[in-house]
Amino acid sequence: MNKHQKPVLTGQRFKTRKRDEKEKFEPTVFRDTLVQGLNEAGDDLEAVAKFLDSTGSRLDYRRYADTLFDILVAGSMLAPGGTRIDDGDKTKMTNHCVFSAKEDHETIRNHAQVFNKLIRRYKYLEKAFEDAMKKLLLFLKAFTETEQTKLAMLSGILLGNGTLPPTILTSLFTDNLVKEGIAASFAVKLFKAWMAEKDANSVTSSLRKANLDKRLLELFPVNRQSVDHFAKYFTDAGLKELSDFLRVQQSLGTRKELQKELQERVVLYVKEEMKRNDLPETAVIGLLWTCIMNAVEWNKKEELVAEQALKHLKQYAPLLAVFSSQGQSELILLQKVQEYCYDNIHFMKAFQKIVVLFYKADVLSEEAILKWYKEAHVAKGKSVFLDQMKKFVEWLQNAEEESESEGEDN
Repeated sequence: MNKHQKPVLTGQRFKTRKRDEKEKFEPTVFRDTLVQGLNEAGDDLEAVAKFLDSTGSRLDYRRYADTLFDILVAGSMLAPGGTRIDDGDKTKMTNHCVFSAKEDHETIRNHAQVFNKLIRRYKYLEKAFEDAMKKLLLFLKAFTETEQTKLAMLSGILLGNGTLPPTILTSLFTDNLVKEGIAASFAVKLFKAWMAEKDANSVTSSLRKANLDKRLLELFPVNRQSVDHFAKYFTDAGLKELSDFLRVQQSLGTRKELQKELQERVVLYVKEEMKRNDLPETAVIGLLWTCIMNAVEWNKKEELVAEQALKHLKQYAPLLAVFSSQGQSELILLQKVQEYCYDNIHFMKAFQKIVVLFYKADVLSEEAILKWYKEAHVAKGKSVFLDQMKKFVEWLQNAEEESESEGEDN
């Protein structure tokens, strides 16, 4: 007797284990939770740091990083432009934030420590914090003068301890901040706080590495972007180190531009003379070498002269490269360098360094150096200079063999 099969539900049901999941929060719920925790912690910044540490395991800091940093700095969520979204409702704001702190360096430094600890604990907040600070700097007009001062101090301290990169300063170059004098005023307070954490050399070095050293004048309107105006403004504010730094940078820049222009004129002049007098390149390269080396009063100490020579020759390498386009010209230059180093005893140990500099600067080719080493050197100091060049020549030969081997394989 056939039994009818019982109907079954199609598909399968898998048992799932409940996992610990982060609670889902809307920005307003995130704000309320954060404000409540900060208010409960009060002025105890250790308690604030602990609250932020523990709450990060259930609050979505990654998604609501903007809200997080708005509240920690300004005590409230900020609308575009910097106005407080909850300005009329004190229950949705906290006074335990940077803007409500005492306006002194030590107090703001303690607040900075809260940010340091938070970002060390949640490393993914690093970039979000940088972006949040850039945004806050764009909102400066919406903040009171004392709030601007506290934000400047906080920024300077965090730049000093490396929590923030100098690139946040690019926000200050915004037209409306520059025109109204806010950018320069804010920058002065920021640099003072930064220098209180680190010395002036550390500050200027950081600016140079971030390529901001050449942009400092942009803190002022176009009609005031002069070194003299910058120097007076920053010196009057007690930042003479930055005034001196900018003067040096501008001087170096002017010198480099002048040197480049002079070299271009020299090239044109020499080429015209070569054409007029039917001079070959091989005759010119030796004259150029002599002129370049006679233009300097060399240090009498052997251990210092090599460094001085390399620095000097690096500037003139582009000029020499123009007139060493032929293999014979390169060999003549090598022989001139050899004779000079032999005739000037302090240069004896500098020969190899000069040749390597010229090789890297495309003044001398690999072929010319190998030919000089094997057969085209002169007698002066021959054994000393060949010995100096031995390792570098071996390196060139090995590189050449590897290149040939790769060519055959292909």
